[in-house]
Amino acid sequence: MNPVTNLPEKSKLALEALHQVLDPEIGLNVVDLGLIYRLDFDEEKKELFCTMTLTTSFCPMGESITFGVLQALEACFPGYAVHVGLSFDPPWSQDLISGEGLQFLNR
Repeated sequence: MNPVTNLPEKSKLALEALHQVLDPEIGLNVVDLGLIYRLDFDEEKKELFCTMTLTTSFCPMGESITFGVLQALEACFPGYAVHVGLSFDPPWSQDLISGEGLQFLNR
């Protein structure tokens, strides 16, 4: 799944950084797992808004994963205020996993 974005070039940089953030239970990065829904940049205010989901609303590693996303984006975009929000609409499903992710999971 490709996240929705208002700045595709900056979004590519963000996604590269987010490939380093792993779901610790699955071992797959949040991008290939399909957890990143949206990346919006406000260049005037130097803000980045990331909308993401978790595999379940009761994910025991949810706080760790969202903190990892925040840290990765802050490191990639110094000087930006980064905001990470969770959404469960639409709910996550295995259909959101990338081809690379499916290969990693042997599916």
